[in-house]
Amino acid sequence: MTQLKALLKVLGPGLLFASMAIGTSHLVLSTKAGAQYGWIMIIPIVLANLLKYPFFEFGVRYTTVTEKSLIQGYLNLGKTYLWIYAFVTLISTFTILAALYVVTAGLFMNLFQISSMGAGGIALCLFIFISLLLIIGKYRFLENSLKAVITILFVALLVTTVLVIQKGPVPNAESYQRPEIFNEVGILFLIGLIGWMPTAVEASGWVSMWSIENLKTMKEKPSLKLALQEFNVGYFLTAILAVFFLIIGWLTLYGTGTELSGSAVVFADQLVTLFTVHIGDWAYFFIAIAAFATMFSTCMTAHDAVSRVSIDVLDKLYPNKRAFKSKNAFAITVIIMAVINWLVITVFSANMANLVALATFVSFVLAPLLGWMNLKTVMGKDIPLEHKPNFGLRILTWCGMVFLSLFALYYCWMIWR
Repeated sequence: MTQLKALLKVLGPGLLFASMAIGTSHLVLSTKAGAQYGWIMIIPIVLANLLKYPFFEFGVRYTTVTEKSLIQGYLNLGKTYLWIYAFVTLISTFTILAALYVVTAGLFMNLFQISSMGAGGIALCLFIFISLLLIIGKYRFLENSLKAVITILFVALLVTTVLVIQKGPVPNAESYQRPEIFNEVGILFLIGLIGWMPTAVEASGWVSMWSIENLKTMKEKPSLKLALQEFNVGYFLTAILAVFFLIIGWLTLYGTGTELSGSAVVFADQLVTLFTVHIGDWAYFFIAIAAFATMFSTCMTAHDAVSRVSIDVLDKLYPNKRAFKSKNAFAITVIIMAVINWLVITVFSANMANLVALATFVSFVLAPLLGWMNLKTVMGKDIPLEHKPNFGLRILTWCGMVFLSLFALYYCWMIWR
């Protein structure tokens, strides 16, 4: 019981990671994986979560031991490494938040039948609302509110999954033909699924920033063992919910021959509609709440993380600038991120797919390099020998880097051939 109480006290970064990761990678990609290819897609989902685990764990490890951000660790390796991470962050600044808010706005309109405002108007309201929550509540409010959101999301998805399993799979359409996984379309889907499952590797810096904020709220620094246990709870929850979404897609859509939309918003609406037909209209509430809670919590955590990371990167690149050390720096950055990404939605709405494709390309290509940077950081002189990753974790890290490198090379070949 004492151990459980101690774990609950440090609950934060792992929970935020789960909230951030359970976005389009779960709601759209995991569900589509089950809907299009069936239960067999549990293999790449589990594999991606397993092989990417060390990259995110190192963010928590480095910060807990040194009380410095992973971004400081990059700077300690050399300014070139920091510039690489700054480049990835810059691309994320102009793409990730805009894409997340557009999907969330469209999902809100479809799920709750609101047609009086366009997606841009709903997105603006979400930007204002979430920005106010982050500025007024700061890290502690984010942490506490997401405990409630994650609880609602987990319960809603658990109920939904149980209902789907009890109902059983939908009958296959007579003309249904199982799609090939190892053709061009299937491989590209696998690349997207694995690339974004549970999330992009650069989010390891985000987890590190949350760990810094969590340490500030605590009277006593937690042990490395306790901090990693807390992160492992969040990471395990992320993987389990990915499986939940896979099961929902598999049992409600697989074999029906339904043509699934390439739009995340339209697909989510398809999922909710088909699910209620399969189970009953009364179940609409559970899947609607689960879908919206998924995307809303992702928007909130990603907005917070990109803002914090941007400030830290700029502060390390330009240490003599006082603006990045100001008490109001976070609030100002949150507002700037909201304005920039709303303008991206408004001005570049027709080219959003291209912007997201750019972000995807950068994330996939640089993922192995970022993973290697994380390993190099935690194996550096900042970390005492007893706190460095053990041999098994280092082997898993190298396996993950090789795995991601092969996918990155194949992705580049598919684009440029």
